[in-house]
Amino acid sequence: MTPDGPEPDTDAIDDGGSSLIAQGGKIDQAAVLRFFESAGDDERPTVRFVLQRDRQTRLDKYLTTRIGFMSRTQIQRLIDDGDARINGSPAKASVKVREGDVVEVTLPAPPTGEIIPEDIPVDALFEDARLIVLNKQADIIVHPARSEKSGTLINALAHRFANVSGGSLSAVGTEFARPGVVHRLDRNTTGCIVFAKDDETHWKLGRQFEHRTVDKRYLALVHGRVEPDAQVIEVPVGPSPSKAKGAREKQVVRHDDLGKHAITICRVRERYRLSDRGSAVGDEHRTLVELELKTGRTHQIRVHLAHLGYPIVGDDMYGGRAHLNDRGEPVFARQALHAGLLAFEHPATGEPAVFCAPVPEDLRAVISDLRARSGGGERVHIQGTVPLVRFDIGEQDPG
Repeated sequence: MTPDGPEPDTDAIDDGGSSLIAQGGKIDQAAVLRFFESAGDDERPTVRFVLQRDRQTRLDKYLTTRIGFMSRTQIQRLIDDGDARINGSPAKASVKVREGDVVEVTLPAPPTGEIIPEDIPVDALFEDARLIVLNKQADIIVHPARSEKSGTLINALAHRFANVSGGSLSAVGTEFARPGVVHRLDRNTTGCIVFAKDDETHWKLGRQFEHRTVDKRYLALVHGRVEPDAQVIEVPVGPSPSKAKGAREKQVVRHDDLGKHAITICRVRERYRLSDRGSAVGDEHRTLVELELKTGRTHQIRVHLAHLGYPIVGDDMYGGRAHLNDRGEPVFARQALHAGLLAFEHPATGEPAVFCAPVPEDLRAVISDLRARSGGGERVHIQGTVPLVRFDIGEQDPG
């Protein structure tokens, strides 16, 4: 019997009174699913383990013996996000648990693993036997999540492969309802996203993302006049400490153990100055910026830009406001963030694979409006940027 084995003991205490602990001290996956089926949008259960002996094992390894529906990597991510605490304080995955420690864990929803094909249109930029690259639209999530089991890109791809193009998504991540998902985009972020159609492709693509050899370029329309023309934003990003409703997904700049190293290169493409009409006082400037990601933290671009005082237009989670037309009416309320370019080495051929997604019509209309209201805008020339014509919004001469 090993110190970190899942043998029955008295460590587990369900302090929520909801019977989430099964015999032997493991989390009851079915009971957790029932909790989420009846819970509100921001409700998550917390369980508590009081250690009756010194186990001589790391926190992440201990929790893998308790939470059977999560991998060790997922548990490490949960710990990094501040959802596991020892004696009331956030802890590192590597800390050893000792006799008398109180380990609290706020649980995510268990995956169902079931993917239901749905006839949802997708815009495929490229597809072969190994992978598919989509131009993601706004207001759709990538894979099923705790409260949304349908209407996702994974559901759409399951239908496409069965009825249109053939093939399937890789089995990697299937147990977590995330087959084929190599990387993700937020619900209202549009643009390039790649999915793997077999396991070998998935691992090879994943390795490129991990080693930061993938070129990812985003366009964002932000409040304010961004200066200087080019800058490196290097501040750590981690989960918000707020427990307020709606703050569970929010990230913030953190300089403690929960902050993860994050680097974004920001280059100005165009600047616009509006009249007071149709803009708030003190908010007459907008800037179109190109972002190059060197790391891939959750909400990294949104947090970094807001941290500098340039929140993305429409991103109300991080201080952005809707775009107003010249009559002062809101006409664009979602975050103005677009994954315009994705470039990697094709896992099968080794050849460069470069994909550009046109800016969606609603955001293109906002950019046209800003150019018109600011005399064409101020165009900035910076080495290393992608020609705007590749994103279907054209180049503008200085106003």
